[in-house]
Amino acid sequence: MALMLTAAGTVDDRIDGLDAGADDYLVKPFDLDELSARLRALCRRAAELADVLRIGAGQLDLAYREVVLPGGERVPLTTREFGLLRVLATHPDTVHTRASLRRTVFRDAPSPSIVDTYVYYLRTKVGRSAVHTVQGQGYRLGAL
Repeated sequence: MALMLTAAGTVDDRIDGLDAGADDYLVKPFDLDELSARLRALCRRAAELADVLRIGAGQLDLAYREVVLPGGERVPLTTREFGLLRVLATHPDTVHTRASLRRTVFRDAPSPSIVDTYVYYLRTKVGRSAVHTVQGQGYRLGAL
């Protein structure tokens, strides 16, 4: 991902920059808060397009739907385990409420406790530290 920072701000300059491979284009002078927001957006896009998502020293292999532990051991995941871990790994700094995880990963599940059940399954398979509980709020990605 590339963010072009430049003083060249005509429409033709922006078109040329984007056509040359930039993913975003910001003309000087710019506000630091806007730069930070654009960098966060680029990072989110990169995570959504990646083949592998980092989980501490391990990774989530999106093509094979498995976790690769730091020592190289591969742990296959069920569809729901994979869906849950992918949501957490795509937005690693976000605290996800049980309700939001249920809506995005477990839409057809009748029980509200389904999220807690699958967090337990993931921790059992890949390690307790993979999913961090944020007391009274929900879950976020941990590390392997």
